[in-house]
Amino acid sequence: MSVIVPVMGTGATLRTPTGPPSADVVERIRSHWERLEQTFSLFRPGSELSRIARGEVALSSSGEEVRSAYAEALRWRELTDGDFTPHRPDGALDLSGTVKARAIQDAGRMLDEVGLASWLVEIGGDVLTRAPDRQTWSAGIADPHDVTRLLTGVDLGGRWRAIATSGTAERGEHVWRSRQHGRLVQVTVLGVDIMEVDVLATAILAGGLPALDAAGRRFDVDVLTVDAEGDLRVTPRLRRAITAPA
Repeated sequence: MSVIVPVMGTGATLRTPTGPPSADVVERIRSHWERLEQTFSLFRPGSELSRIARGEVALSSSGEEVRSAYAEALRWRELTDGDFTPHRPDGALDLSGTVKARAIQDAGRMLDEVGLASWLVEIGGDVLTRAPDRQTWSAGIADPHDVTRLLTGVDLGGRWRAIATSGTAERGEHVWRSRQHGRLVQVTVLGVDIMEVDVLATAILAGGLPALDAAGRRFDVDVLTVDAEGDLRVTPRLRRAITAPA
């Protein structure tokens, strides 16, 4: 059973295998997401981040939550050699790359706190799960050259609790390309931590093949990429999983 909640300009889903979460926990999550939007959304003129973008508030004078999120984004910029960045090419500060993952993390924590043994939280196609086994939840990876078909499906759980995809099929060129070598059109990353996989999906899309190689050396994640010609690259562990017989 699932509950769909509008958030961050897109749809969010809370799902459990036995029935919808209680109205109380859904409202608690909804209220928390609304507060994050009021702080971080660049689509809301009154948000703290929008006021910073207009020069009405200095970043150094902003609230602790904004400054903490900015510091976290800078840490990820350093870990990805600048392929992930909280700064747009026009200089505007954009923290959506980490705030969405944080919103998913926080919702999962709230579901844990009410004792749910199995759940799925999804915002904008990025997913975090908890389940006693890997047969409870699965995710499909779409073909960016034909979004009506799937490239493959994967079971979620264990080392693959989280999955995030960044690409150009639905939103066009929305990621600043830090490097042009090995231009990719879609990157899917699987791992344990939703923040890690979400950031790395963006970083690899921006940085191309050098960023893919760096992520493989530095992080315990699995990756599937698609380039403009339709060629796929799949990390060995993920390749074994998706080619194994049912």
